Amino acid sequence: MDMRVKKQKLVMVGNGMAGVRTLEELLKVEPDLYDITVFGAEPHPNYNRILLSPVLAGEQTVDEIILNPWAWYAQNGITLHAGKTVTRVDRVKRVVRAVDAQGTVTEAAYDRLLLCTGSNPFMLPVPGAKLEGVIAYRDIADTRLMIETAKTHRHAVVIGGGLLGLEAANGLMKRGMQVTVVHVNPWLMDRQLDEVAGKLLQKSLEERGMQFLLGAHTQELVGDAQEGKAGRVKAIRFKHGLEVPTDLVVMAVGIRPNTALAQSMRLHVDRGIVVSDTMQTVTDARIYSVGECAAHRGIAYGLVAPLFEQAKVAANHLAMSGIGRYLGSLTSTKLKVTGIDLFSAGDFRGGEGTEEIVMSDPFGGVYKKLVIKDDKLVGACLYGDTVDGGWYFELLREGRNVQGIRDRLMFGESSIGDAASNVLSPLPLAGEG
Repeated sequence: MDMRVKKQKLVMVGNGMAGVRTLEELLKVEPDLYDITVFGAEPHPNYNRILLSPVLAGEQTVDEIILNPWAWYAQNGITLHAGKTVTRVDRVKRVVRAVDAQGTVTEAAYDRLLLCTGSNPFMLPVPGAKLEGVIAYRDIADTRLMIETAKTHRHAVVIGGGLLGLEAANGLMKRGMQVTVVHVNPWLMDRQLDEVAGKLLQKSLEERGMQFLLGAHTQELVGDAQEGKAGRVKAIRFKHGLEVPTDLVVMAVGIRPNTALAQSMRLHVDRGIVVSDTMQTVTDARIYSVGECAAHRGIAYGLVAPLFEQAKVAANHLAMSGIGRYLGSLTSTKLKVTGIDLFSAGDFRGGEGTEEIVMSDPFGGVYKKLVIKDDKLVGACLYGDTVDGGWYFELLREGRNVQGIRDRLMFGESSIGDAASNVLSPLPLAGEG
C-alpha cells in the first residue's frame, strides 16, 4: 500500500525577482511540500532586473545578470513555462490558463497560487507615443533595443529624471549617444533628493556630457512620415514651443502595479493587489501576492529590499509555518551610475517638528543632511560621500536614540568609536522600562 502523501500544487504567475526569491525561501524550509509550476511572460529564466543599467552601459552582459539559470528550475523539480503569458485564472476550478506567442494554450491546476505580476511602465499619453523608437525601460528586450539603436543612431531623449531615467541616460551615453534628459520638476531625483543634492547631481552629469531640460512639459512626439503622424520618431516638441531632434525616446516616468489579471479574477485591487500581513490576498486565502503588484497597508513597493522581505513572509506561510508577519518596509535609494555616490532614506525633507544637521561643500561636491525628530534620526540625504549611508539607515530603521552623539553624528560611525555601545541604545518599546 502506497502511504505517500500527494503533493499540493503551487502555481506562480510571474518569474521575476520577488516571486523566485519566495520559491528559494520555501525550498529552504519545505523542499518537498509542493509540485511547483511557474509561468513567465519573458522568454528568460529569472534575472536581476536591477542590473539592466550596467548591461546597457556595457559593464555587464545579460548572461551575467541571470540569477536562476534554466538548470536551477530542473534541479528543484520546478516546471517553468517561459514566454507564456497567463490570461485567465478560474478561482472556482483553481486552474491557470496561459498562451504563448503562437497562441498555444497551457493550463495548470493549483492548490495555492502566487501572483507576482510585477508592474508596467507608465507611458505618457501624448501624440506620437506609439511611434517606432519610443520605448519604456523595463526588461531585457528594451535594453537590447536600446543597445542596437545606439549602434546606428545618434540622438536620444530620456523623459524622466528619476533613478531609472538617469541610469538609462548614462547607459546610452556610454554607448556613444548624445542624451537629453527631460524632467517636469525643477531638480533631478526629486523623490529621493532635496534641491541641493539634486543640483549637485545635475552638475556631475553635465560634466560627463549629459544635457537637461528641467521644468519641461512634453506636448508631442513627431514622426518622420505622413506629416509627423507615423514612422520613426524624429523630434520631441514641448509646450513652450521648443523642439529637439531625436532618434530614440525612452520613457522612464514611473511604474504602475500590473493588476489586470487580478482584476479579471475579481480580487480586491487598490493601488495594487491588496494583501494582508501574511501576503495573502484579502479576497482569497489560497492566493498570495508579492512584489511590485502587491499593495500592503496602502503601499506598493518598487524597490527590491521590501520585496525580499515580503518573499520571506509569503514562503513562511506557504510552508505552513504561519508565524511570519510583514509589517512594511523602510527604503533607501542609491544610483547605479559608476563614479556617482548618493544615498537617501526616510524623511530627508524634514519640516515642522524636525531639526536638520547640514554639511555642504559645493566645491568638493559633498553634501550631507541628517534630519532628527524626538532624538531619533528620521531621514538622511548624502551626496558625494556615502560611506556612512548603511550606518545611518540602521539608526533610522531601528529608531535608536541619538541624543548622546548628536555632535558627532555628521562625522559618521568611525567618529563614535567604543562610546557607541553606551549612547546608542534602542528606544524602549511600549510597556517596557
